[in-house]
Amino acid sequence: MTTNKNVTLNEEQEAFAQKLFQAYQSKKPLVMDEWAEVVSDDNTAYALQDRFVELKGLPTGGYKVSLTSKKTQDMFDSDSPLYGQQVDAHFLPSPAVLSLKEQTMAPLVEVELGFRAKTDLHASDSMEDLLHKTTVCGTLEVPDSRFADWFPDLNKFSVMSDCAVGGYVVYGQERPTDEVFKTVDDAANVNVTLYHDGKEVDSGASSEVLGNPLKSLQWLVRKLEEQGKTFRAGQLVSSGTFLLPPHLTAGKWEVKFDNGFGTVSVDVTD
Repeated sequence: MTTNKNVTLNEEQEAFAQKLFQAYQSKKPLVMDEWAEVVSDDNTAYALQDRFVELKGLPTGGYKVSLTSKKTQDMFDSDSPLYGQQVDAHFLPSPAVLSLKEQTMAPLVEVELGFRAKTDLHASDSMEDLLHKTTVCGTLEVPDSRFADWFPDLNKFSVMSDCAVGGYVVYGQERPTDEVFKTVDDAANVNVTLYHDGKEVDSGASSEVLGNPLKSLQWLVRKLEEQGKTFRAGQLVSSGTFLLPPHLTAGKWEVKFDNGFGTVSVDVTD
């Protein structure tokens, strides 16, 4: 099968895509070492991701961007971010409810800003353009993987193949980005605290995301266009975590943002 960047998946890579899809359906995880050598370059990894998305047969509601800090890039031996395509049904408005057993496999918790395109976005768009062409919201992202015991040892190419270990994105109230932030630089000054059952877990700032989450959005738009894709009107991206992710456990998770974003929450059952 020929997909991303005219890359043709070989039989082993096609089998990998099929196994990812089976794990996605069955919630029975793959073993990392069995697939670690199957993909060894970015283009093939994105081609395999495209095949995995095709097998799902569901609309792409948006994206997640990962590895948006030096710390996370170092963890996965990367010098740039990466993205994953996310099915529309896995973007959930806050407050949300998730079942660990029925809906997840090996989930984490991330805190991010989400941007939704008001019109199609293009590689030629400046960050100032993106400020005016999007809405923004706080998000609580639940990364998840089709591999057992994946974090932080899953190799980068398997992460990419597995839709950037996409799980769910819970999003808060959406507002025009240029009404929330007077300037592009203001997007780097959002602070957040994460709570579990009322106890503070961690805190962080949006400057952790490539220095400014709008840079993450711009990176994604340019990467997609390079691959012949478009960030389309109505699609949402969770643009990169403010803090290192803890494991998702049962209970009430809340993210409290400043800058008028309010609280984003998810109740997690066993």
